[in-house]
Amino acid sequence: MNGKRRLAAWMAFALVLTCLSACRAAAQADFIPDTGSQSGLNAAHTEVPEGEGDAMASQRNVEQQTGDFDFESRTILLNSGYTMPIMGLGTYALDHDACVNSVMALLANGGRLIDTAYMYGNEEAVGEGVRKGMEEYGIPREDIFVITKIYPNQFHDPEAAIDMALKKLDIGYIDMMLLHHPGTDDVKAYKAMEKYVEQGKIRSLGLSNWYIKELTSFLPQVTITPALVQNEIHPYYQEQEVVPFIQEKGIVVQCWYPLGGRGYTADLLGNETIKAIAKAHGVSSAQVILRWDLQRGIVVIPGSSNPDHIRENLDLFGFELTDDEMRQISQLDRNEKHDWY
Repeated sequence: MNGKRRLAAWMAFALVLTCLSACRAAAQADFIPDTGSQSGLNAAHTEVPEGEGDAMASQRNVEQQTGDFDFESRTILLNSGYTMPIMGLGTYALDHDACVNSVMALLANGGRLIDTAYMYGNEEAVGEGVRKGMEEYGIPREDIFVITKIYPNQFHDPEAAIDMALKKLDIGYIDMMLLHHPGTDDVKAYKAMEKYVEQGKIRSLGLSNWYIKELTSFLPQVTITPALVQNEIHPYYQEQEVVPFIQEKGIVVQCWYPLGGRGYTADLLGNETIKAIAKAHGVSSAQVILRWDLQRGIVVIPGSSNPDHIRENLDLFGFELTDDEMRQISQLDRNEKHDWY
């Protein structure tokens, strides 16, 4: 009797082992098509977030952010692979001392984006302000983004123009260089900038004062797609067709004269629609306009030499404009350009 019981127990145990082996084999058979080749691994990483490696997840997040504003980090990922702050400082018309002090004020208040140009005559001052800010506030060079431009009268010898900008700024490399506006030999100048990108002396390229017609002609002639186009944009000149045309190409739009420009700022800030929206949010008219730009996906670089205004122009994240408020501002468009570019 004991022998029969032992035999029955062994038979039951063997049956369990057989079932377990069959289940394991079935599971392996189901798994093999997804992972048995490199293409299967790539498909799994693409389609199944759960269980993927951190590096692949990070890469997917980067791809999703390209061209989109990240309001948490206050940056945008350019098509060049570099990140750029979405608000900063324009230095047009600032003399040397005012420019150095303005750059320092920007850096002291958390701003990291500075725009200059050969024609502004203050590249040396921007470089000085950056170096002083890095030393005084302990800011790594990589956290600061400097844009400069070469002018059409430099396009005939672009290498000399680029070398001059590198020397004047004296900050190691240029984060982004733009062609200031279309002109003779602009393609030649851009191709020269492309070579400096290959050398690591310039990181990203862009254009200033290029519109639909100019871009349609220019883009097929160059190798590196511009990362940015910088144009005049404000509530009285909104470029409602130009902005989406540029953005749909994966190019970031940045605006100069966001507050209307010299001689026009007071009128724009005093606009009754903008003032009413500002009052509703407990902010200034300037903050409303700059926030309107950000919500359109446009990077802002208002110019100022006033430390209080510089600080205010960076404080754009404690409120959000409603769809109706965005619509109200869109209706202010007059197609009223305030400069000749």
